[in-house]
Amino acid sequence: MNTQLTEIMRLITNLIRTGTVSEVDPVNWLCRVKTGDLETNWINWLTLRAGGTRTWWKPTVGEQVVLLSLGGNLETAFALPAIYSEVFPPPDYSDDGTTTVFKDGGWFQYEPETGQLLIKNIKSVRIEAADGIQLITDALWIEASQTRINGDTTMNGDVTHGGGSMSSNGVIADKHSHDGVKKGTDTSGGPQ
Repeated sequence: MNTQLTEIMRLITNLIRTGTVSEVDPVNWLCRVKTGDLETNWINWLTLRAGGTRTWWKPTVGEQVVLLSLGGNLETAFALPAIYSEVFPPPDYSDDGTTTVFKDGGWFQYEPETGQLLIKNIKSVRIEAADGIQLITDALWIEASQTRINGDTTMNGDVTHGGGSMSSNGVIADKHSHDGVKKGTDTSGGPQ
């Protein structure tokens, strides 16, 4: 009777435990977790979605997780990421916002208090869309040392240019001359 009670208590204790990820196998979507003096076999970690819509975000070695063990058996456990720790504290303390910080410093944040989506500390952004991309806003600012548009371009509305030359097919629009200029109603020749 005492042996059965001890076994039941062991299983109950193992139903839900905390631990630290000790190894990750991204190819097979498995990890190992240390909890106290124990280390699990290779087990699955839980993700947000794993059906027609899927997410991928593997745990990090050293990350704290919750172990959910079916029947209290650690061999059937799943790792549920994640619990903040001194090694991996929260990246931000917003009351209502969301912030994701990556190990290279990449930052993705939305703050409802200001209505701002902030993406910073990244090297590039690539968006691929088969049918189009539409930006709808009152104002759009682009600050870049170089801007390139490949393809036909249509602009509707006034265009104000300043602070540099505007070149079209090798002709600087604001600093060129015309040949064949005559007085009166004649039309000048093409730009040179």
